[in-house]
Amino acid sequence: MPPPSGSPADHSWIQPSWLLYSVDIGLVLALTYWVLLLIGERRTLWMVRGLIVLVLAAAVSRELELTLLNFVLDKMVLGSAVAMAVIFQSQFRRFLEQLGRGEIIQLFRPNRSAIPKADSAIDEIVDAVKELSQNRTGALIVMETITPIDDETFSVPGVLINAEISKELLQTIFQTTTLLHDGAVLIRGSRIIAAGAILPLSERKASRQLGTRHRAAMGITEKVTDCLSVVVSEETGSISLAEAGTLNRPLTSSKLKELLETRFSPVVERRQGVPVPAGIDSLSRKIGSQGKAMFRRIFRLSSSASKDKK
Repeated sequence: MPPPSGSPADHSWIQPSWLLYSVDIGLVLALTYWVLLLIGERRTLWMVRGLIVLVLAAAVSRELELTLLNFVLDKMVLGSAVAMAVIFQSQFRRFLEQLGRGEIIQLFRPNRSAIPKADSAIDEIVDAVKELSQNRTGALIVMETITPIDDETFSVPGVLINAEISKELLQTIFQTTTLLHDGAVLIRGSRIIAAGAILPLSERKASRQLGTRHRAAMGITEKVTDCLSVVVSEETGSISLAEAGTLNRPLTSSKLKELLETRFSPVVERRQGVPVPAGIDSLSRKIGSQGKAMFRRIFRLSSSASKDKK
């Protein structure tokens, strides 16, 4: 039988149901924040956003009792979650290890020791280019600056590598005995994404001294303005940097490093040096402060309700 009006039970809306609801929201926000901490690349963030959209669509279809649509969306959410678990298996492995050790607080701290610095990535590139230039080994390196390059831009996308930048790896790729030495290497942030990519050639009239690699470097930077291309001549060993369809040549290794520090270093720092995307950190602080304020109000109401009972 329901209690009479005006009794202490009228304050039931501030009882544990609302507290549990607030805790539920807080845990979801904490989990979302942890996922964003794990992801540093812009492209993978879109995958997380896509999964969130699917989850929200499934929840809405369930509330609207759209049975068939909800069934399809639930299966899509499950498949997407499994796919992301495979893609981020190293991060999930670290998560399970820390969870097993009881390191709960460390889960919400970015793993900065595993994040390569911009200076080290540029040093690896410059050192490799310097060695290739001295040995007169031809090389072609494409570096994304703002937006990822679409695979359709390449004549042939190349072979997926997805490895950290290292001088030894770059030198090995461009050795004439390897199958990938004729193509271009694609670098995104601090990672070598692909090798052996065939680039579109420039249609501009160029000097006869410029070979196919130079025309390819000019061609890709003509089609994609948000990229740089480093070329090492096989005949002379000279170093060139292509940007917006224009070649800057010849360059010394020190001059190349100076240019990359200006044009490419901010990109590496933005993609790899800061694990949380811009705005997420400040947003999390706002959510945290608002959450604390909400809990304080709830506890004040509950304490006042207990006083009224007395």
